[in-house]
Amino acid sequence: MFKSLRNQMVFLTQFGKQFETTGSLVASSRFLAKAITRFLAARPDHPIRVLECGPGTGAFTNQIVQKLQPGDAFDLVEVNESFVDVLNQRFESEKPWQAVRGLSTIHEVPLQDFETQGNYDFVISGLPLNNFPPRLVAEIMEVYFRLLKPGGMLSYFEYMYIRPVRSTMSPGVSGNRIREIHRIVESYFSRHRVARDSVLLNTPPAWVQHLQAKAIM
Repeated sequence: MFKSLRNQMVFLTQFGKQFETTGSLVASSRFLAKAITRFLAARPDHPIRVLECGPGTGAFTNQIVQKLQPGDAFDLVEVNESFVDVLNQRFESEKPWQAVRGLSTIHEVPLQDFETQGNYDFVISGLPLNNFPPRLVAEIMEVYFRLLKPGGMLSYFEYMYIRPVRSTMSPGVSGNRIREIHRIVESYFSRHRVARDSVLLNTPPAWVQHLQAKAIM
């Protein structure tokens, strides 16, 4: 309980300092974490590579670590130093995390600057795309699919109806920004989306978008 409260306080502090990259007042619920990792839960038995983008204090990570097996590789990309400290502490002190510490590497770098030697079977992202400039959203979406293996799965979330409502209600530059983000992500949905999960037991309620990279025929 104490660790959970401590992590929530870190999250609240970073929300106040860095809203653009934190995106929410509270960490994601366990229901959202289970939804965003549901394709990972059905993973193959052979070793896989998993990338988590923007893990924050580890709400999704806590589900991911329970699904890893010997021989897997797990990379976490987190730009916020305070969140990196929390993640390192959890890998050191929590049993499910300790069990996969040797498979896991935290990278304190923006996703667009992240370099790796191989591609991923699963990319799971907590990055708040609706908070970003359209140019950055387009770059991040491109990076997601560049990092995925053919047939690999991207799972990320967004709060329900935020883009439709804000694109209609927001005036001027703000509305144009949201509409451009909508155009960018919808272009990926039309080509790659395989499922969308609705998670009502989250604050705010959220959709989980699951997109699959095209397999090589």
